Amino acid sequence: MKIFFFCARNIEDYLSPLLDVTEKNLVDLKNKNLLATADVQNLFRSVIKSHFEDEKYFDAPISDEIKTGIDGVKLDFNFGLRLEVPAGNWRVRISEFDSGVIFFDKLVSDVRLISLENYYIHWQVELYLDGAKIFSHVMDLTGRKVLISIPKIGMGDIIAALPYVKEMKRRYKCQVSMILPKFLSDFAAYLYPDILQESEISYKHYATFHLFMPFNILPVWSIDMRNCPMDRITGVALGINTLPHKPIFEPNMAPVTDDPYVCIAVQASTAKKGWLYPNGWDIVVNYLKSLGYRVFCIDRDAENADKNLGIDIHKPQAAEDFTGNISLMERANMLYYAEFFIGLGSGLAWLADAVGCPAVLIAGFSQDWCEFYTSYRVANRLVCNGCFNDIRVSYMKDKCPYHEGTEREWECQKKISPRQVINAVERLIVDNKLKPPVLGNRD
Repeated sequence: MKIFFFCARNIEDYLSPLLDVTEKNLVDLKNKNLLATADVQNLFRSVIKSHFEDEKYFDAPISDEIKTGIDGVKLDFNFGLRLEVPAGNWRVRISEFDSGVIFFDKLVSDVRLISLENYYIHWQVELYLDGAKIFSHVMDLTGRKVLISIPKIGMGDIIAALPYVKEMKRRYKCQVSMILPKFLSDFAAYLYPDILQESEISYKHYATFHLFMPFNILPVWSIDMRNCPMDRITGVALGINTLPHKPIFEPNMAPVTDDPYVCIAVQASTAKKGWLYPNGWDIVVNYLKSLGYRVFCIDRDAENADKNLGIDIHKPQAAEDFTGNISLMERANMLYYAEFFIGLGSGLAWLADAVGCPAVLIAGFSQDWCEFYTSYRVANRLVCNGCFNDIRVSYMKDKCPYHEGTEREWECQKKISPRQVINAVERLIVDNKLKPPVLGNRD
C-alpha cells in the first residue's frame, strides 16, 4: 500500500517557502497535479520527518477506535488525518465540516492518505465506491481517547501548554492523556492529577496532537510561534480560542529557610538570551542583599560557557548556590515561598509564574507580548530588540540577526541597565506590599 500526503490548504501556499519556486516555473507547476508529483511527495515526507525525526508514524497501525464497517477502510487522527483505502474504484472527499472547504477530492485505490497538518481541524471524510456514497465520518472528540504529545520542546513552552490540556478535556469532553519529558512528569501530575500520563505513543487513540513551537510556516502546524504569544500557541493548535484557567499551586514541602529570600535564574536555553550587561547580575544581587534579602541562584548549571557565541554566563558570586540537578517540584516549592523571582525569558520564569511567584522578567530579545504577562518586564526598546519574534530573520540560527560582529551585537540584552531592573524590583515591592528585612520587623 502506497503512502500519499495531502494538505488542507492550497498547495501553492507552500511551494514558494518550501521549494525553489520562481514565478515562471510556478505557472508550469500549476498545470500539473502538484500533489502527485514526486518532488512534492518527497518534499512533504521530508517536512514531516524533520519534525518527527523518523518515519515510524507513516507506517504505524491505524487505530480501531473508528468502526468503519468496511473491509480494508481504516481511519484515525493520530498523525493528522490517516485514511487507508483498499484496492477498488474509490473516491475520497476530505473537507472541513464547519466551513465546507474541500481539501481532497480524488479517485484513489490501495492507498494510505496522510495529512501534513497535525493541528485541530474539524475533519469530515466521505467515501464513495463505484459512485455510491458508503461512508461518512465527522471528527468528534466527545468521549474519545485523545493523546497530547509534548515531546522535546523547552520547559517554558510546556508549562505554557499544560493549561490547554486540561481545557481540552473540559471543552471537548474527551478522555485526555499526555506524554511529557520525565523531568516535568511529577510537576504536571501534581497540578493535573486527573490527566493520565503515558510513556509512548501507542496509536490506539482516536486522535493524537503533537505539540511543537515551530519557527517556520511549514504546514505541520497552523501558526509560526513568532507571531503568537507563547501562552496562546497551544490553544490555536488545539482549536481552543480562550485563555484557560491556571491551577493554583499549593506547596507540598516545607520552606528551605524562614529567612526572606529572592530567587534568581541567570541561564536560559541559549546564552544570547542572558542578561549581558557587564556585571549586571552582581550589581542587582548586591542591591537585594542591601535590602536584607538572601539571594538564591536556582539554575541547573552554575556556569554556561558557549564557545560558539563567545559568551560565558556564571552564577553571581554573592548569590547563594542552589544550582544543580534538583527536581522541578523542589524548584516549584522554593519559588512559591520566595518573595519574588528575577530571571530571563526561560523555563524557570514560566515556573515562577505557574506557582504564583511575582516575576521580574529581563527580556529584550523578544516582544512584550511573547511570554506570560508581568508588570515587571524589563527591556530597552530604544535599541535593536525583539528579533526573536521577527519573521524576517532566524533568531535560533543566526548568531545575532542584525548586528553580528559589530559593537551592537546582542544590544537587546546588553543595553538593559541594572537601574532598569532595580526600578522594576522597587515597583514590585511596593505593589505587593512587601517589607524588605532591612526595614526591620516584618509583622
